[in-house]
Amino acid sequence: MPKVNAEFMKKELDLKKLELSALLEITQAINGNLTDQDLYKIYHFTLLAQLHISRLSLFVLEDSWECKVNFGTSYNFKNGESLPDAITCLTEISYVTDLNLDAQWSEFETVVPILQNKKIIAFVFIGNSHDYYSTLGALSFVQTLSNIILVAMQNRRMARQRLAEEAIRNEIKIAREVQTMLFPKGLPNDDALAIHASYLPHSSIGGDYYDYIQIDADQFLFCIADVSGKGVPASLLMSNFQAGLRTILRQTTNLLTIVSELNFLIYCNAIAEKFITAFFGIYNRQTKVLSYVNAGHNSPVLLHENNAVQLLTEGCTMLGIFETLPFISLTEVPIPAKSLMLCYTDGLTEVFNTDEDEYGLENTIKFLQNYRYLPLPKLHEELLEEIKEHNQGSTNFHDDITLLSCRFK
Repeated sequence: MPKVNAEFMKKELDLKKLELSALLEITQAINGNLTDQDLYKIYHFTLLAQLHISRLSLFVLEDSWECKVNFGTSYNFKNGESLPDAITCLTEISYVTDLNLDAQWSEFETVVPILQNKKIIAFVFIGNSHDYYSTLGALSFVQTLSNIILVAMQNRRMARQRLAEEAIRNEIKIAREVQTMLFPKGLPNDDALAIHASYLPHSSIGGDYYDYIQIDADQFLFCIADVSGKGVPASLLMSNFQAGLRTILRQTTNLLTIVSELNFLIYCNAIAEKFITAFFGIYNRQTKVLSYVNAGHNSPVLLHENNAVQLLTEGCTMLGIFETLPFISLTEVPIPAKSLMLCYTDGLTEVFNTDEDEYGLENTIKFLQNYRYLPLPKLHEELLEEIKEHNQGSTNFHDDITLLSCRFK
């Protein structure tokens, strides 16, 4: 065998040994479940020690191009160096001298693009490498090795993201179940009155709430509320609100005390400047009098038999803003027979069409006057259909919508 061929084969054999050793080291590191930072360190020392590459920079595309590994260069490419357009458009191994780059890039001889699913995810810049790495085949191994570790890291990040998303979905599921449990299981419909409620959450977890609590044979409390914000925090605060309401109501039926205590509870437990608007009413079947406190909520509409309208506005500020409410008043309203009352959250009235016209309170009152004798479930259905038409036929509303209506027979 000629001496030249023997030397060439020995070099090739040595190269393969180095590559196998490097591949084994990288594979073991990946299987070792190390952090990304540790994997980058092993990648660094593997290329330096096993493949004798003494000058290298690895740029990885995440939100932007970032230098993750840099060694052997006089210029520190980790100082936020951006990649020139002449590099980012490369899809094949190229010589740096062919790219007409600035002086700092002249420390490298070749640039190796790393692809996944035909998309560039990284570039490896190599300079002052062992003679073996002047060949395209050897550079292709660097490309393969880099691809293996980067794709593995990317897959791990995706797996962590899936786990995080699954945890969030579980939290949302639990919060949704908690929220569903907050609503009363049944509402009265007898010879004296009928109550009906509808709830349309804007997202999977809304911030609206309604309740009905029987106090004794003659009296019941009803409530509608809206927490600022949405999602799990709003659901948890509303759960706290409901538990507080029912606990306080077992101790007293004085509405001023109930609201004041709830305000203090929300003030102490609200997170990130959250607050609650609410309307509380206690109705006495014998006296036919409604006692109420409106805590900064949209004014319920009381519609009399002659279509006259009374807005229930008096009360106090929203709950949770002040440790002690600066003012509060209790109002008592006689309820004539055949009256209709609608409580609602601002998702109903704050529906806008393409001309930025709000559906508003005026249209809500007109609707009630025109359809007041419909059964309450049908009344809600028609009202929601009307605001859907106002919203250009879409049910994609910008806020939760809750309706709580009461017909006094």
